[in-house]
Amino acid sequence: MHQPLPKRSFVRHGFLAIYKRLQNRCKDSKCRNSRVFGAIFPANPALSGSTDVPAMIELPQGVHHWPGYLDHQQQKVLLSLIREAVKQAPLFTPRMPRTGKPMSVRMTNLGSHGWVTDRESGYRYQTTHPQTGTSWPPMPEMLLNIWNELSNCSRPPQACLVNFYEAEAKMGMHQDRDEEDFDAPVLSLSLGDDCLFRVGGTQRGGKTVGFRLCSGDAMMLTGPARLAFHGVGRIYPDTSDLLKQGGRINLTLRRVTA
Repeated sequence: MHQPLPKRSFVRHGFLAIYKRLQNRCKDSKCRNSRVFGAIFPANPALSGSTDVPAMIELPQGVHHWPGYLDHQQQKVLLSLIREAVKQAPLFTPRMPRTGKPMSVRMTNLGSHGWVTDRESGYRYQTTHPQTGTSWPPMPEMLLNIWNELSNCSRPPQACLVNFYEAEAKMGMHQDRDEEDFDAPVLSLSLGDDCLFRVGGTQRGGKTVGFRLCSGDAMMLTGPARLAFHGVGRIYPDTSDLLKQGGRINLTLRRVTA
């Protein structure tokens, strides 16, 4: 069963408690630096010997980031649940509307609704897998518990998008706006290799902030950031040993209907 972190760690910009927790969890410098550099805090000068410390990253209002939310054992449990679900709903390659260009990620879904896209019908939610025609697998209780713990939303998620990123995969800047309900947040969990996550405002082409998401991190878009443009700029290979063949899995929990 998922064991929650102390409530005092659930803050938007992060404080010393999170920093010390990450230090204790990541004993080797590679892990420590990968979490600290792009997450919330800069490198610790007392550990690195450097006095040239960059400023703390300021996240836009409504963007919440919990570094190291899942410990390694919890990540392994969640990964095993996802692998079981993928046996029922195999990964497929989504395609862009109109052009039919394949996206660089492969994906599937869990829950009563699943997000799909293709050349003919575009972005949408549907209740069945586009290739097998069967219903999506149910969402594991572990994900429902995490939603209840972090989302501050009394209604359960209806869809969990499972995106698999290989080393060269990216995700262009976009809004999550195919849902009927924008009051509910979008909550994501990262498993595997680190990525550079970028988030901006509600207008395309505006200023963006980039920070690193690592295996076990949780991130949420809510309130003024619910319709913020966001995307994945790159994957950092070999930054996690969770997936034997490398890559990154992103789980995105959403409400679909109002």
